[in-house]
Amino acid sequence: MKNHYFAPFFLLFAMLLNTSQLLALDVKLTPTRDYVEVIHQGKLIKVQRIQDQDHTLTGGYAKTSRKCPPFCIQPMQVAPGIQVVGQVEIFDFMEKELLDGDGLLIDSRTPAWWKRGTIPGSVNIPFVVFTLDPNDPQLIEAMKLLGVKRRGDVGGISRAIEEIGFLDGDRKNDDWDFTQAKKLILWCNGMWCGQSPRAIRGLLKLGYPADRLFYYRGGMQAWQSLGLTVVLPDEE
Repeated sequence: MKNHYFAPFFLLFAMLLNTSQLLALDVKLTPTRDYVEVIHQGKLIKVQRIQDQDHTLTGGYAKTSRKCPPFCIQPMQVAPGIQVVGQVEIFDFMEKELLDGDGLLIDSRTPAWWKRGTIPGSVNIPFVVFTLDPNDPQLIEAMKLLGVKRRGDVGGISRAIEEIGFLDGDRKNDDWDFTQAKKLILWCNGMWCGQSPRAIRGLLKLGYPADRLFYYRGGMQAWQSLGLTVVLPDEE
């Protein structure tokens, strides 16, 4: 009789156990991490791997060879002091710096590539932006997004001197205030893509601190080869 009363509880426990086993992912990010969650364009996105273990790449990222130049293999170190990161470091970055607002994932590719799909949580700032004239409004707006501003934007002496003609068109690195500069992970299409290396070198030329810049060399090709989540940006 006693067992009769407890039978429903054992049945419920068995069902819950079975459900948890079904929900567990066979293809995890790491042994202890099934997925990470990020906000992308106002939406919560779960970053995980494709569970179909027979899945293979198709399309452009399945290619092994591209004409070089321009699609040449990039060196591991794009500039002195720049740390190279992999996928696990990006997962950590998503859960810490990105969540806290202290860092940004920068998709350095041109908008046409961005529209084909991007890494969740990324913002698109094409590499060419960081090669613009320091007075260009597009560069200034991009730097603000990174937590950087021109000292002259708050009425500093450099702006006043420039306006009366004592400075030529080239601004000095110390015209930028990097006090609140965010940590950045920059990426593009993969080991054969020079867009994010050019963005990094452009930022360094502007004076961006090297210890706040990180290079994801694997880019979209490595990301997709691991079956990781890709999102299509919202239509403007």
